[in-house]
Amino acid sequence: MKIVSLNINGIRAGERKGFFNWMKELDADVLCLQEIKAQEDQLTTDAFWPSNYHCFYHPAEKKGYSGVALFSKQKPDLVSKAIGWQDFDSEGRFIEAVFGDLSVSSIYMPSGSSKEERQAFKYDLMDRLMPVLLEKQKDGNKHIICGDWNIAHKKIDIKNWRGNQKNSGFLPEERAWMDKLFADEGWGDAFRLVNQDPEQYTWWSNRGQAWANNTGWRIDYHVISDNLKASVTGASIYKEERFSDHAPLIIDYDINVD
Repeated sequence: MKIVSLNINGIRAGERKGFFNWMKELDADVLCLQEIKAQEDQLTTDAFWPSNYHCFYHPAEKKGYSGVALFSKQKPDLVSKAIGWQDFDSEGRFIEAVFGDLSVSSIYMPSGSSKEERQAFKYDLMDRLMPVLLEKQKDGNKHIICGDWNIAHKKIDIKNWRGNQKNSGFLPEERAWMDKLFADEGWGDAFRLVNQDPEQYTWWSNRGQAWANNTGWRIDYHVISDNLKASVTGASIYKEERFSDHAPLIIDYDINVD
């Protein structure tokens, strides 16, 4: 089973850059997008509704902002477009599809880089999210939570770690939260289960020569429940084409969905 996560930074811009042509060629089972920046009534052409996929969008209430999407070959048993928090859901930051005992989610955690209030919102959401994740870990089902988590976990996950220790996305409190998630609570970082190489990044600033110099951050993840850790068979970051300031994160799983 091939599952992809990508912060597309505007799905209409991504379509113009060839994302849906690449998506067709890749032939993944599930694709999770973040930051679609569009309402459904703005996605009127067939390109945004590929016929061989079941397509689900959760836009933000604010136009041109945030929003997530999920495409799946198999029809889900259930799709949820809310986590239950009005401030989070109104920004279109979560969508979950359930296939038997497997759930695949697309999540877009906020960045705190714009102002202190947004960093406070990010911390608040992290505090609220951890108990939800603990419950999911215990419910006996298989969970894959794909998305832009807006945190680089370790020094290996960011090129300029020394210069970013006081910046949102690499703050000690954020990294400690990831430590708790992966080390203490048993969730897995699917990519790192099979790839421990340095300089494996999924986002590059548009400033300067970040892309050319590979001065990047790994802030996109497949966060997986403990019962799926043995099922990860491959992981890659697609960089041959650019659809966004992020790159698609592709994980292969040995999973059978009934």
